Amino acid sequence: MNPLSKCPLCNSAFTYEDGSNFVCPECAHEWPIVASEDGNEDKRVIRDSVGNVLADGDSITVIKDLKVKGSSSIVKVGTKVKNIRLVEGDHDIDCKIDGIGAMSLKSEFVKKI
Repeated sequence: MNPLSKCPLCNSAFTYEDGSNFVCPECAHEWPIVASEDGNEDKRVIRDSVGNVLADGDSITVIKDLKVKGSSSIVKVGTKVKNIRLVEGDHDIDCKIDGIGAMSLKSEFVKKI
């Protein structure tokens, strides 16, 4: 039996599983259970707009017209982007788009090809 992970906020050892989440009874913090091959449970899973799991090097398609901040350019629906890189933060995809350059995108506005 694998020991349950400690709470990342208060470091309490009294955590329990509730469906697909761990729950801390001391501070009421909930976080998802993510199991990986090597036993680490800290890896974040990034999914596209339809729920497909994204990985570094994937190709994606933009599903919504996106305005480029600080420019009058627009990334059109259907724009294909190759060789993405996943990063931490609100905009969790770094990529290069032909004609625009390096950009950060949110995974909720893309679909895996």
